[in-house]
Formats: sequence, structure tokens, C-alpha cells
Amino acid sequence: MTGPAPLRRRRHNVHRGECGSATVFVIFLAVSLLAGAGLVIDGGYALAARRAAVNHAEQAARVAADQLSEPALRDGTVRVDAGRARDAALDYLHAAGADGTVDINADRVTVTVTGTYQPVLLSVVGVDQISIGATATATSVDQP
Repeated sequence: MTGPAPLRRRRHNVHRGECGSATVFVIFLAVSLLAGAGLVIDGGYALAARRAAVNHAEQAARVAADQLSEPALRDGTVRVDAGRARDAALDYLHAAGADGTVDINADRVTVTVTGTYQPVLLSVVGVDQISIGATATATSVDQP
């Protein structure tokens, strides 16, 4: 009586050039997914930081435009007191934790806020910072 035939191991035909190709594909896929997630998450945070910069610029410009020159008002003209307006805008920006510049031209005040956002996920693929900036202008009015 003969027993069962011995089991033979099958040899897979793997070409030497294909070894590790799945690893390269998985690494490429992981980096691509990480970059995509970074664009969504860090991009969203960068947009929120830009929106905050816009809000700060608008509010600082409004605060500065309210700093009217009293001698000019007595003469019947509306003009911003440049020194008080610049100080008021910069004080507002400082209190808000923002950096910016103030430009005053008669009754118009322009505030530019600048900053950077430090991405978390995108830093893995080489994006170390995203520049944020916003500009807003406010005009003094002489009517309630």
C-alpha cells in the first residue's frame, strides 16, 4: 500500500526586478494621502488665519478712522488725527496679537496685517510656513 504523495512546495516565479515594488507603491500612496490630508487640514487652518487677519485689519482701520482731529472738526472738515489714529490701530493690533502697518491719508486709514501660519501636516512634505496677509481701509464720516 502506498501512502499519500509527499507535498511539494511550489516555487513562485518572482523576478528579481519586482522585489519591493509594492513597498514603493505603498510609500508613494501614504505620502500622497498625507499631502492630501495636509492640504485639507492645514489649508483650512490657513484660511481661518487669513479670515482672522482680515477681521483684525478691518477693526483696526475702523478704530483708527474714528480718531478725528478736533481742530479740523471745529473748522467743519473731517480729518483723521494721524498720530492718535496710528496709535489706536497699532494698540488694537497688539491687543489682538497681530502685526501690521498703518497708512493714513486725510480721512482714509489703511491697515495691512501680515503673519504666517506654521502647517503641521504639510511640513512633512516640505511646506514649512504659509504667508498670511490682509488689507482693509476705513473712511471717517461726519454723519451719524
